[in-house]
Amino acid sequence: MDAMLRDDVLTREMLQGFAGRVAHYDRENRFFREDFDELARSGYLTMAVPEELGGRGLTLAEVCRQQRTLAYHAPATALGINMHVYWTGVAADLWRAGDRSLEWMLREAMAGEIFAAGHSERGNDLPLLLSTTKAQRVDGGFRFSGHKMFGSLAPVWTRYGLHGLWADAEGGPKIVHAFLSRDSAGYKIVDTWDTMGMRATRSDDVVLDETFIPDRYVARILPAGGADPFVLAIFAWAVLGFGNIYCGIARRALELATEGVKKKTSAAVSRTMAYHPEVQHAVAQMALAFDPVAPHLDQVARDWSDGVDYGHGWPAKIVSAKHHAVEACWRIVDTAMEVSGGAGMFRGNELERLFRDARCGRFHPANAMLVHEIVAKTQLGIDLGEQPRWG
Repeated sequence: MDAMLRDDVLTREMLQGFAGRVAHYDRENRFFREDFDELARSGYLTMAVPEELGGRGLTLAEVCRQQRTLAYHAPATALGINMHVYWTGVAADLWRAGDRSLEWMLREAMAGEIFAAGHSERGNDLPLLLSTTKAQRVDGGFRFSGHKMFGSLAPVWTRYGLHGLWADAEGGPKIVHAFLSRDSAGYKIVDTWDTMGMRATRSDDVVLDETFIPDRYVARILPAGGADPFVLAIFAWAVLGFGNIYCGIARRALELATEGVKKKTSAAVSRTMAYHPEVQHAVAQMALAFDPVAPHLDQVARDWSDGVDYGHGWPAKIVSAKHHAVEACWRIVDTAMEVSGGAGMFRGNELERLFRDARCGRFHPANAMLVHEIVAKTQLGIDLGEQPRWG
């Protein structure tokens, strides 16, 4: 397990408690309420807030390692919390760079507000940059109408970060990024979350029906398809957070498989299955797949935290690290199931849950198709917003 950065944020006692509850949450499809309350009391939810504003001032690189440790013990808890943590991280990075436009978010987080993300939409493969949700300018703010998916922390969020398309904006269509207060009117949370994996996140849908959000909660208005440091920071904090969560899952699966084959016996061999050549080959494949994952994630997160200037190459750097982590995690968990000899098929076996959780990594942005598009266009010097023309 990764060394913990701050024992007063994630203690061993906390982590043992999380691990003890994870199967129960998964089985009952129940939100990780006890974990959430304990993380809130510990200061975990404000660890990215600058120290000057009362937080712990952890960088993206430091937060990612904390999330990796949490995910090793409780993947869905880490994934759900990632939504809140990345918003505070985005605001903190901008604040340190001299942009105080989201200082209100940091102060609200310190006051106990919980931030969630509403960017996923059916029919939109470019979240943040485009939207199927309608944003209409009205006096004092905007009205939003649309259907959002995968809104983690549904039982507890108090501020819901979303975006919509302002189609008739002067100068061309624009994307409006704003935050919905839970006590607002004109929206509903739809109980849709009964999924294969990551069940404890309770990522229910949100339906917006001309929902009003005042100007004070509008974070950015950008040209459709365009990005700025705000959007890039969301990308970095969210996607690298995802990658580290699946890195934690991969490590846990590798350890379970390794320990399992040391104890597994067969009538066909005189010693345990650890001495079977094909089992050794499978274990080697898992270890070889895992070894590069954490260093890759660490390097990209450190470069971000240190302000390394990759310019237009940053999106490719970010999605590449996440892609490698998720793909390695899936291969490792799949192979771990193979060497388990069928035990992993049973409900209640930890590998069975990890197998379902690991499959969800490929759904998180950016998916494999978008990753390859971003990396290829970056390598070829093609603008990421350019559409293909045939013939």
